[in-house]
Amino acid sequence: MIAQQSIVVGTDGSPTAAVAVGQAVDLAKRLGAHLHVVSAYQPLTGVRVGGAEADPERAGLAVGPTIQVDAWLEQAAGLAHAAGVEVDCYARKGDPAEVILDVAAEHDAGLIVVGSKGMRGARRFLLGSVPDKISHHAACSVLIVRTD
Repeated sequence: MIAQQSIVVGTDGSPTAAVAVGQAVDLAKRLGAHLHVVSAYQPLTGVRVGGAEADPERAGLAVGPTIQVDAWLEQAAGLAHAAGVEVDCYARKGDPAEVILDVAAEHDAGLIVVGSKGMRGARRFLLGSVPDKISHHAACSVLIVRTD
C-alpha cells in the first residue's frame, strides 16, 4: 500500500515522461491515491516577447519561465482528471531530481514514478541522471518505468 495514498511523478514534456505520467495515473487510479505532478524549470534570461523591437510598449515584457512547464502540467492533469484521479501540479525552479524529491517529502509520498531515460554516455556518468539521483535519495519507494 502507498503511504498516505500519495504518488509523485515528474514530467518534462518528453515522450519518456509521458509514459511515466501514464503509469502514475494508472497506479493512482488503482490505489485510490492522490497524484502530485511536478515539473522543474530554469528561468530564461534575455528572452523577450516577439515584436518588442517594433513596439516599445512590449519591450519590457519578458517571457515567463513557466509557460511551457504549465502546458506540460496541464496535459498531465488532464490525463489524471479523465481517469478520475485527484491531482495537484507543481512548477518549481531548480534541479529536476531535487524538485521531485522535495515535493515527495512535502506530501509524505509513498511512491515516486520516473521514466528510465535520461542523459546517456559520459555526461550521464559525470552529472548523473534524474532517475539515478531520485533512486539514491528518495525516502520512499521509486518506480523507474522502462520507456525504451
